[in-house]
Amino acid sequence: MTMNSPDLPEIFRPPINRSMQTLDRSFFRKVVPLAAATVSDPKQLTNVRKELDKSGDMLRLSPIRPLRDDESTPGAKCFILRAGINANEPATWSPTVSRLVEVNLARIRPYDLTLTYDDWTMHNILEAILPEMEDDEKETPAGFAQVGHVAHVNLRTPYLPYKHLIGQVLLDKNPTVTTVINKTFDVGTESVFRTFPYEVLAGPDDLDVLVHESGCEFKFNFGKVYWNSRLGTEHARVFETFEEGEAVCDVMAGVGPFAVPAGKRKVFVRANDLNPDSHASLQDAIKRNKVADFVTASCEDGRDFIRRATIDLANTSRTVRLAPKTKISRNATDEDKKAAQEAAGKSARMLREPTAFSHYVMNLPASAIEFLDAFKGTYHGREAEFAPHTSTKLPLIHLYLFQAKLLTEDAELQEICERISSHIGAEVKLDDPELDIDIRYVRLVAPKKKMFCATFRLPANVAFAGP
Repeated sequence: MTMNSPDLPEIFRPPINRSMQTLDRSFFRKVVPLAAATVSDPKQLTNVRKELDKSGDMLRLSPIRPLRDDESTPGAKCFILRAGINANEPATWSPTVSRLVEVNLARIRPYDLTLTYDDWTMHNILEAILPEMEDDEKETPAGFAQVGHVAHVNLRTPYLPYKHLIGQVLLDKNPTVTTVINKTFDVGTESVFRTFPYEVLAGPDDLDVLVHESGCEFKFNFGKVYWNSRLGTEHARVFETFEEGEAVCDVMAGVGPFAVPAGKRKVFVRANDLNPDSHASLQDAIKRNKVADFVTASCEDGRDFIRRATIDLANTSRTVRLAPKTKISRNATDEDKKAAQEAAGKSARMLREPTAFSHYVMNLPASAIEFLDAFKGTYHGREAEFAPHTSTKLPLIHLYLFQAKLLTEDAELQEICERISSHIGAEVKLDDPELDIDIRYVRLVAPKKKMFCATFRLPANVAFAGP
């Protein structure tokens, strides 16, 4: 059992003070009357532990340590026993405890277990100081997302009067957190850059963070750019479908969670974000992760970028020289090192950027669907470059979007297809074999709003449409 267990006995729960205005850590000192098995012979500790563990008589309450120094007997140790065992009432002892006493392996004595603020979890403390809510608002606001050293919460209205108490407890109970903030409006409510107004609940107002994802390092100001740590798996799912040497257009790239890891996989990425702060952090990530040979950054409107990047790629593709890694002994002579370098140079291979994108990533779920009209005519006059004339297929579009929750998932998917069709100017159907369509649920962002990723091929009648 853990301190967070819903079945935690009342005896181990912290004192309650629902009128606390300022966090008083000393209030949470509590003495729990228990019993302990004192073992005087250190050679018998292992045997006694096994017996008590097997019988279930030892206190098993994480993170409380059951083995302690016995202050009543110098040099001895004791095992704290489970609640319900009374040292002065043998009738409450189990057969195992009684036998250990009979053979003089242990002595049962009263033990006062002192619990303090440090022993209880964040959930324990919050449940003890926050007011009891109605059933539909009962959930304790202990959930938070962490970005670098910043923890951010979205407090529901009933908890706002206690926001600083909540912030301080979160700060105390999470060693890697130094700043706690509360979002005061939803992402995108006030800014097209998906940033949000916030208030500091605990710690300094320092949102300059360093985060790691997919083997890459990103440095940015969390208050000025968009980042969601919960989407790491989703980012990887998409960029791991990119093949070495392919070209990718990341239209709303943010600080680069798709683009930079893809660059490490030797994928050519032209990345863009309208937010100047995101663009600056993206440039930093490109340099920091040494992917400048494969990833470039732009800062312009997404619709303009789709058209311009597609044309630029056809006319200014790059070539990267890939030399194999060579291991040179520390004891190698200068001649040996030179020979090894020459050999590596001769075996280097060249990777040339294609003239057409294989993927477009559109990660702006609130409005990316509105940019689909930019694809009309993007490959006009270039029909001969694609199937059936060659083996090259038209590019895949990875479109993130929000969708209202409907009665069934089939109804949601159908509505997504209808919305895509309306914006791209061509019928997009789930059963169209030419489109390779795959719509995946990503996460629930609100009780009645879901986030999806719709992947489909650019329809030929859109790609090759005339002016």
